[in-house]
Amino acid sequence: MKNIKNLHFAIYKPDGYLSQFTNNDVSKHKKKLLGDLYNFPKNSMAIGRLDEQSEGLLLITTCGKTSDFINSSNIEKEYYAQVDGAITNEAINQLKEGVEIGFEGTKYNTKPCEVYKLKETPIFPKRNKKIRDNRHGPTSWISITITEGKFRQVRKMTAAVGFPTLRLIRTRIGTIKLQQMTTGEVKQIEI
Repeated sequence: MKNIKNLHFAIYKPDGYLSQFTNNDVSKHKKKLLGDLYNFPKNSMAIGRLDEQSEGLLLITTCGKTSDFINSSNIEKEYYAQVDGAITNEAINQLKEGVEIGFEGTKYNTKPCEVYKLKETPIFPKRNKKIRDNRHGPTSWISITITEGKFRQVRKMTAAVGFPTLRLIRTRIGTIKLQQMTTGEVKQIEI
């Protein structure tokens, strides 16, 4: 029996793409998929997800064990979120301590996490779909690092403290960073 080497990739997922390779949902048949960006090997799978509007670092692997390990472990995932309004220290402290969000029809308290306001606006590639800008009121950028990953968790967390997310970019998973990747770029990596 041949020993097949598993492959791993880092991708800068653009907004407007689903974090999947096939689409069995007829209502989403015109959606953009990860396979539209790169010719990934057979049996590739996304490790975790980013919702359609979110951008940034997404890991792809051909190894189910690697995917399970990263998804089930307390590996840090860092996000930069542009939120609506001038975020307060009180809201940042609430996020740090954990907030109540809805998850699968029940209430869920998020775990304590690392959150801070960015001193400068980060520079990222332009989005495919525009979002409102500072002409319509102030916005703030925060860094939020979590070890869990509930459905749309960061968006729900910022909304829970009164500062809805306008733009969300995952910048790090464990020690793997987005760094200077460009939108849609794919790199083969070692995990």
